[in-house]
Amino acid sequence: MGDGNGSKLGFWGAVSISVGGMIGGGVFAVLGVVTTIAGAASWLAFALACTVSTCAAYSYLKLNRIGEQRGGSVSQLEEYLDSTEIAGIVGWTLLFGYVGAMAMYAYAFGSFAVALTPSPVLDAVPLGEGLLRPVYSVCAVGIFVALNVLGARATGTSEEALVAVKVAVLLAFGGLGLWYGFTNDSLELGLSVVSQVSPVVMATAISFVSFQGWQLLMYDQGSIENPAENLPKAIYVSIAVTVLIDGLIAIIVTSLASPDVIQAHPERALALAVEPVIGSIGFVIVSIAAIFSTGSAINGTLFSAAHFAKGMIGDGLLPDKTGRASADGAPQRTVVVLGGLAALFTAYGSLDGITSFGSLAFMTVFGVMSYLAFRERAHDEITPVLPAVGVVGTAVFSALLVWHLWSAKRGTFFVVVGVAAAVLAVELLYFEREHVADGIETVEQEIASEFERTG
Repeated sequence: MGDGNGSKLGFWGAVSISVGGMIGGGVFAVLGVVTTIAGAASWLAFALACTVSTCAAYSYLKLNRIGEQRGGSVSQLEEYLDSTEIAGIVGWTLLFGYVGAMAMYAYAFGSFAVALTPSPVLDAVPLGEGLLRPVYSVCAVGIFVALNVLGARATGTSEEALVAVKVAVLLAFGGLGLWYGFTNDSLELGLSVVSQVSPVVMATAISFVSFQGWQLLMYDQGSIENPAENLPKAIYVSIAVTVLIDGLIAIIVTSLASPDVIQAHPERALALAVEPVIGSIGFVIVSIAAIFSTGSAINGTLFSAAHFAKGMIGDGLLPDKTGRASADGAPQRTVVVLGGLAALFTAYGSLDGITSFGSLAFMTVFGVMSYLAFRERAHDEITPVLPAVGVVGTAVFSALLVWHLWSAKRGTFFVVVGVAAAVLAVELLYFEREHVADGIETVEQEIASEFERTG
């Protein structure tokens, strides 16, 4: 992910890659879903998710530091557990989590594109927004699949510039919103909601999908200058910057926009909140920023996920038919497969379903990696408290998310559980394929023997 002349990402370039993905997920996609659950206490939900995500990041980084291999979850699981099956299942889970994340970004991209579509065009389209949103979302995925297949990538410098503009826009709106809230006595921190533990913890579970962008840096260590020093700093700084922005924007949105307005279009929560303050120009500016932000998040996630999958193909953890491990750069077939799955998910999935599935996938992987670090707690480098918090936090929030879906979103529950079960079944079939084949062969031989005996 270095620039076109082969130079590597510096510290700020790495921070920009990480923050770009997390802002795309937090502010422009999952924020509205979180605020419909936790209301004005949404800032606390983001803070709690950030805490557990930071513990997972600590676990990743420490395992990366003390081990012989440098990489993400799959490399570390192979090294510390010496189990290709477990490493492969976690890797597949992570890949499907990235597919869910891209689908979420594309969903938000499509929604903001619809918001900027002139009314006459909307009126002329059959089903209006109901048709255009999926079309825009699928087209967004298609564009970035094509760019990655052609080898076109944002450079480290351009990514820094784009993220700097997005952060500046968000901080400007955040400052303006704080001023407006104070002067109109409408600023709300949700302290009354905090005492109601259930909404906050449910919203925390949903928001995990917005704190996974830092993980992409683990797979691009070779593209970072002095990774031993810059990688940990970049990850921690990017998480801190993201939770600060997410929390600030959450306060502004829940203070300035009514729950009914957010409920109607949760993915446009920020744009809807600033419109009453500075008029339609604010809505347009936020919408344009959201399109750029979610677009770059699709691009970055697709690129890194394809490279991650390439490593799995090389290790025999993914079928050869999904791409060539010897490909120069991201395997084209892998990019198309991942993009196709994301397009399918974003076209037919609901925002609740997509964010819930993504959060469950990442919580599962974060929990496994935190447990792995806790197992290595005898090492002087590792402080066991942080991995323990990661294990307990992900386990508790995963269970609470499933309970929330069952009790409040029954339809989404069945979709998410069904997709998760299908993914797990495919994973198990792939990694147990030799045993299955042996079993089938044995049964066939027994049937043939019985036929010969009785025939």
